[in-house]
Amino acid sequence: MTAETPGGPTLGEDGRARSPWGNADPLLRDYYDTEWGMPVRDEQGLFERVSLEAFQSGLSWLTILRKREAFRAAFSGFDPDAVAAYGDAEIVRLMADAGIVRNRAKILATIGNAQATVALREEGGLVGLIWSFQPDDTPRPRTISEVPTTSPESVALAKALRAKGFRFVGPTTAFALMEAVGMVDTHLVGSHRRGASGVWPG
Repeated sequence: MTAETPGGPTLGEDGRARSPWGNADPLLRDYYDTEWGMPVRDEQGLFERVSLEAFQSGLSWLTILRKREAFRAAFSGFDPDAVAAYGDAEIVRLMADAGIVRNRAKILATIGNAQATVALREEGGLVGLIWSFQPDDTPRPRTISEVPTTSPESVALAKALRAKGFRFVGPTTAFALMEAVGMVDTHLVGSHRRGASGVWPG
């Protein structure tokens, strides 16, 4: 397979092969090269990813990345304890913040998800719950069309999170989370980042 294979890896200006979306914008390229698919195993880091994936629903990931620092400022750095304590005043503040996605349902879900994250500490925590759904194998897509959008594990993870009070965590969102935090490796075969997480061989 070459970098010119339709739907396969494309070469960036630096000559490195990436999944096509990783070459679509400098911000996406940096995210693809340094963060996406790398293991996240701390509570605050996972809560941030869960929150951003929920806000991304119906929007482009680039939109969320452009607003990421504003999201962090608005949501106390995604400190679950701080967000869990948000009340009416914080909801009004967030709805007036043009730097973030002002969707009331998603804002309320993020606050509720913070409360669920705190409650989970008595049962092993968010990290333990999410990573318990790591599959035994990972996809090995050669083209974008071969990248799955859900899996049996993402369906089960979404169900488990909803059972613990989380919202905006359907199977597709759960699979995107699994990709983002290294639970599966969906870098296309031939991408310079394939296998970079250390969780899965290239």
